[in-house]
Amino acid sequence: MPKRTFDREFKLQITRQLVTGQKRLSQLCREHNLCASLVRHWKQQYESQGENAWLDQEPHVNQDKDARIAALEAALGRAHLENEFLRDAFSKISKKHLAPR
Repeated sequence: MPKRTFDREFKLQITRQLVTGQKRLSQLCREHNLCASLVRHWKQQYESQGENAWLDQEPHVNQDKDARIAALEAALGRAHLENEFLRDAFSKISKKHLAPR
């Protein structure tokens, strides 16, 4: 199962609901399929940093995007080389079968 990541707005939404008493911990965990210890950790961060919590999270998103773009560019380069190789091999095979015997 891949690790889930949560954006800042989601964490704020969950912790605000918990801190204001709008919803209980067990209810939030059930509704969003979250671990209680994770939500408690978010609550601690929210209580110590307030609305500034998770502001440092945003640059990581850009780093992840940059890494993803680099990986996709590398995959595209490999696919391009594979296509050229296959095109050349197909051309050689076609010439061999079409050549008069």
